[in-house]
Amino acid sequence: MATPAAAKRLAKEYAAISKSPPPYIIAHPSERNILEWHYILTGPPDTPYEGGQYWGTLMFPPDYPFAPPAIRMHTPSGRFQPSTRLCLSISDFHPKSFNPAWEVSTILTGLLSFMTSEEMTTGSVRASDHERRLFAQRTRWWNSTGGGSKQTGSASSNTNGVGAIKAGDGGAKFRAEWPELDEENLKWMKEKRINPANGLPMAPAPDKSMTSSLQQGACSPEAAALRRRFGNSTAGVGAVVQDAQVARDAGQGWLSKNKWRLLFGAFFGYILIARLIGDGAVAYSSSSSA
Repeated sequence: MATPAAAKRLAKEYAAISKSPPPYIIAHPSERNILEWHYILTGPPDTPYEGGQYWGTLMFPPDYPFAPPAIRMHTPSGRFQPSTRLCLSISDFHPKSFNPAWEVSTILTGLLSFMTSEEMTTGSVRASDHERRLFAQRTRWWNSTGGGSKQTGSASSNTNGVGAIKAGDGGAKFRAEWPELDEENLKWMKEKRINPANGLPMAPAPDKSMTSSLQQGACSPEAAALRRRFGNSTAGVGAVVQDAQVARDAGQGWLSKNKWRLLFGAFFGYILIARLIGDGAVAYSSSSSA
């Protein structure tokens, strides 16, 4: 339980951070325990965490501000181990180095600064920028579903200590602390067609009008012709070939179709005329000689 001095100090800081939140940071104490604070860090632009929604907790000691809080980040980020106490100069790992003048906003600003650096400490992990961007894309899904599972416990989370969150709770804890954000996240998942089970985009829905047309057999003549052409029926293929031949024949004129007959007829006509002329010339020559 918080001492009167700690409760008064934290209430004052809540009023201050609500009125003027630091960039990319929001935070509030739990309704049931003023020593338990929940924060959201939004990944800053031009970082691998850009647009990510990183949820975590600060667990303050009863004698705050004379001792620092335990700091955890529950959302997988590729930077910190989920729900694991972080060893920072502003955390409970180093109580002697903590300055009582530091406030909640100071602590969270320091956490965000450390997150976007590459320094290593207890609770931090190494990952590529690409991996961290993938984590960032799935943060909203993770927060509002607890990692896509309603089972308790997870090998990826350290559930030891006060303030730790068990992954796989179906997003119950996040929903209780951030109902407005949870509603926004669920709406975003629906719009982006995010699979609640794994946080990945689902396949696009089939075109209803196309599906209906195919089911009813109502389609354009071109589509019908293609269906006949590439159907499994041999008769269908033959019909298309026959129809094509008919179309070609219909497009030809009478002279074009009978040109060979006309050529042969002219040739034989020429020979017949030549013979008649030749026989007539011979007969005329014979009569003249007589």
